[in-house]
Amino acid sequence: MQRKLFLFAAFFAAGFIGAKAQQPTRDTPPPYRGTNTRVAGVFVTPVAGVPFSATVVIESDQLLPDGTTEQKRTINMIARDSAGRIHNERRSLMPESFHGTPPLLEVHIFDPQTRLNTFYVPGSRIARQRLLPELPRSPETREPWGTEENLGVTTLNGLQAKGTRRTFTIPAFASGTGKPVEVTDEYWYSEELHMNLLVRHSDPRTGEQAVGISGIKREEPQAALFEVPRGFKIVDMTPPAGSPGLGSGDGSNP
Repeated sequence: MQRKLFLFAAFFAAGFIGAKAQQPTRDTPPPYRGTNTRVAGVFVTPVAGVPFSATVVIESDQLLPDGTTEQKRTINMIARDSAGRIHNERRSLMPESFHGTPPLLEVHIFDPQTRLNTFYVPGSRIARQRLLPELPRSPETREPWGTEENLGVTTLNGLQAKGTRRTFTIPAFASGTGKPVEVTDEYWYSEELHMNLLVRHSDPRTGEQAVGISGIKREEPQAALFEVPRGFKIVDMTPPAGSPGLGSGDGSNP
């Protein structure tokens, strides 16, 4: 996996650190949910004035119940325009032996000016849209059962990135293994691009995953990337005013 760390050159777009900051502090770690069969992609921060497009590379060394390791890989396209609109793909994880472009499962579009959040699925030709309200940002909190290490600053793909390693130990009663388990997450964040450029996740129960970006183009992307293609049925998923579900936003609230 060390080889893959440098193979990507620059990784993981997103406000992953910001997303973690909005989670409440827990007195006990989350329960073990078994082997992760879906590696999360990236969340592109909807920041105006910093347009770009790039290719996301995801590699997973998944530890299977029989002790063997399954290697999978995929690539996604991401983009952000000068207005802060974002485009984010999700494609199938494919075996290392696969050659070609992985099947496109879903596309996420978000407009921070209108707060319109869209997910469209090419297979069904359906686009789900929802208006997201502004949510107050919570102060950053740290897990009481974890530690954080400053890894310093380096340069990735011509961008300065600050590294952070977060390590936490899942106690035996919650690990699902009967013994303590140490989980490590490593982030390399670019202030200039407002993204993590590299993220690695290591958990001895599930294996290792690396997610990142390469081929960064610092120019205005095509406007069509931020629009629902023709021929899709648009379904409004916005709850009525006053509904308890208002603001939950299809699992994503930029």
